[in-house]
Amino acid sequence: MTRTVLFQLHWFLGITAGLVLAVMGVTGASLSFEPEILAALNRDQPVASGTRLSGPVLIERFAAQKPGAAITRLTVPADSSEPTLVGYTLPGSKERHVERIDPATGRLTGELRGSGVFEVMEDLHRWLALPDGGDGWGRQITGFSAIALIYFALSGLYLRWPKRPLDWRNWFVLDLKKTGRNLYRALHAVVGGWVLIFYLVSGLTGLWWSYDWYRDGVKAMLVAEAPAERTGPAKGAKADLTLAWRGFERATEGRHYDRIVASVRDDQVQFRARLPDARHDRVSDELTIDGINGAVVSATPYAARTLGEDIVTSVYELHRGAYFGIAGRIAILLSSLTMPLFTITGLLLYFARRRRKAALAEVVTDTPEVPVAQATTLVAYASQTGSAERIARLTAKALPAATALPIAALDDAALARVERLFVVASTYGEGEPPDAARAFARTLDGTAPDLSHLEYAVMALGDREYADFCAFGHRLDRWLHDSGAIRLFDVVEADGEDADAQRHWQRQLAGLGGRTDQPDWAPAAMGDWRLVERQLLNPGSSGGEAWHVALEPVGANADWMPGDIVEILPQQDARRVAAFIAANGIDDTAETRAWLMTRILPEQPEAGIAALMPPGHREYSIASIAASGRVELIVRRCPAADGFDGLGSGWLCNGAPVGGIVQARVRANPAFHPPQDPATPLILIGNGTGLAGLLAHLRHRAAGGGGPVALYWGERQAAHDDFHAAERRALIERGVLTRSVTTWSRDPGGHRYVQDAVAADAAAIAQAVAGGAAIYVCGSVQGMAPAVHAALTTILGDATVEAMLADGRYRRDIY
Repeated sequence: MTRTVLFQLHWFLGITAGLVLAVMGVTGASLSFEPEILAALNRDQPVASGTRLSGPVLIERFAAQKPGAAITRLTVPADSSEPTLVGYTLPGSKERHVERIDPATGRLTGELRGSGVFEVMEDLHRWLALPDGGDGWGRQITGFSAIALIYFALSGLYLRWPKRPLDWRNWFVLDLKKTGRNLYRALHAVVGGWVLIFYLVSGLTGLWWSYDWYRDGVKAMLVAEAPAERTGPAKGAKADLTLAWRGFERATEGRHYDRIVASVRDDQVQFRARLPDARHDRVSDELTIDGINGAVVSATPYAARTLGEDIVTSVYELHRGAYFGIAGRIAILLSSLTMPLFTITGLLLYFARRRRKAALAEVVTDTPEVPVAQATTLVAYASQTGSAERIARLTAKALPAATALPIAALDDAALARVERLFVVASTYGEGEPPDAARAFARTLDGTAPDLSHLEYAVMALGDREYADFCAFGHRLDRWLHDSGAIRLFDVVEADGEDADAQRHWQRQLAGLGGRTDQPDWAPAAMGDWRLVERQLLNPGSSGGEAWHVALEPVGANADWMPGDIVEILPQQDARRVAAFIAANGIDDTAETRAWLMTRILPEQPEAGIAALMPPGHREYSIASIAASGRVELIVRRCPAADGFDGLGSGWLCNGAPVGGIVQARVRANPAFHPPQDPATPLILIGNGTGLAGLLAHLRHRAAGGGGPVALYWGERQAAHDDFHAAERRALIERGVLTRSVTTWSRDPGGHRYVQDAVAADAAAIAQAVAGGAAIYVCGSVQGMAPAVHAALTTILGDATVEAMLADGRYRRDIY
């Protein structure tokens, strides 16, 4: 709860004070080196040679040139490379002018080039150049922003505290290989760690000029005894600067200083005399001289200051970093220049978060909730920014009798009552659960409950650019497995806003009886592909027709890896469209038929056909390798409940004309990619049209060489369903396929499935795995996949199977 409140306040202050701080940072960076910049800009202005005039003489020469003008400040440096400056006001005006005065002749030479720009910057820095100056509301805004800066530094430190705080790399190493939102977050957090101490110094000292109560409090805390209250000047009293300067000279007994600054304050003059080789301007003797009689009112030599007095005197030098010498000034300069970075990255992260919240709100308003007590399927989410909750609610909408709920509400009673559990879990920070799931995460370390009655699946959200990618989702998967729950399919990993992973999860749900008429949750552009070949693979089979289908990209070439998926945008069976038109009395035109071919057709279009939604995509494992230049598929033609062709299979096997255009896109499926080392032996297991995904690996190994491959595959009848038999025999003859076992479930002699062949070959499989083999399973999530998994668990042991899943040596593409 504390973390959430701090985070929300961090965001709120960021979008309110961030822009002001960006302005203050840029202007403050410029002001930190104002003297050097002005000196460089005015280096071409000549200074008369000769003996440098004393302060009183300069005052006299000024008065001769500006009769009636009142000097407010006189700066006399010992070094001729630094300008001698006089600040004054004219009679009847409060406007302050600053001019350069020649230290050898006393002649006024005009304003410093660039001084007007720095005046504007100072006004912006202190009160945003708003009306009424230091007494206006601009000062309140900058004061509030200074408080916000302190809060940003401290709350940011708390919010990004790493799991391994003693490892300095977690604090200071910036990985510029990151992209998008990850890069924005890394810049915001890591650079924030670099400048944190400087922002605290800037904020704490900046408040000095914003609030009197703060300044008085700091003085009371650091200075043992407050100076006596000064009585107001006598009415009409005016300091004689010449008299005061001579009083200063008497008090300092001719000591040498690098610079003397005299500031007139009513009837008194304050002198700040910088010591030779001082690291900043306030390493100086401070004297106040009575401007009426030249007497010393107060004198504080630098050597006599306490630490507290030195800090109070040097607040401005602390603020600009000069208190720590040139290194401190450079550090404050660089840290000030980074302030716009935090404003920009903070806003980018804020807008990304808003987009997620908007997407979630759209889903929430469009999703009727099934009461938890009536649900037979629960969809639990652990969400930090709303992405996991959005996917969870869409998941609940896709499944019958399902409801979504936060994982914190997932108690023992709910788990004992339901039949299926789907979990969508984000990983936050360095493998941590989202804030709202921290309490539930602590229960994972306790005694595992008995969940043997439960079937489950997990979608893990994370960022591959972090070492602990999807760590919390995998932790939940292990906990459910260790509790005896039955895994429906392997963890689906989503990298950020991974559209491919979201569509893969959506189609996995469809394979378990989820709705297939939903549009894609994360749509991506489809391209034109030409259907170049279609051939029936199993004429005379007692099962459904299986077709070899080949597509070629139109225009640009496409690339893919073995294991990748092609997504097809299907169209309706033309007979279904005709029946729909007739049943609903719709005008039968070519335009209407073309429109309805690409829409989901309800029994009655209550809102009219213009409101009908497009169908979701259909997924098929790619059987070919990219070098062939075309995508080859094995597609089972399936009838729909109304007797017409199913959307995807009907369109590819019967509806789309050979030579015609099909809308499709390739989706990466890294969870089923080949091993990085081609020498790794492969054990390929599948059934039916799952042969397509296994063929891609066989063809890849045949083209590039590598370790031995064993294939276990099952279909219905040897006489009719031996898909691509000639090619498999050729691979055996070439030595690519070193072991091939085929089972037939409808041939005489009893039902024999691929899982039976796996169990019968237990010794060979165990030996191959011990030798480093990887196992790939492709086919039906109902029946084949769980039966093969059970057989492998019996052969290898549960611990070995789970370890192979974790390290990628056991991969499944099931549907």
